Amino acid sequence: MASSEATPERRAAHILSDRDKAILDFEREWWQHSGSKEDSIRQAFALSGARYYQVLGALISSEAALAYDPMLVKRLQRMKDERSISRQARISPETSKNSDED
Repeated sequence: MASSEATPERRAAHILSDRDKAILDFEREWWQHSGSKEDSIRQAFALSGARYYQVLGALISSEAALAYDPMLVKRLQRMKDERSISRQARISPETSKNSDED
């Protein structure tokens, strides 16, 4: 492969906006910021916590984000799936019991 060819990661990184990349970078390192995460989100992105998580949720569903930072995106997807399963179990415990038996 010639050095001038773009790898899939480089092509994906070009598809992501600067804000998208900044959000992924922030999510990887937010614990290093002083104060609450929501305050850091407001300062860094001028977004409410709710809007930030909407953007992040859509972002981690994209192939471009997965190519940009596979380990982070897979971890966030796993956490999202676990929360969804937990939420579903609280809403309808009988349904979650039946799906466990399959």
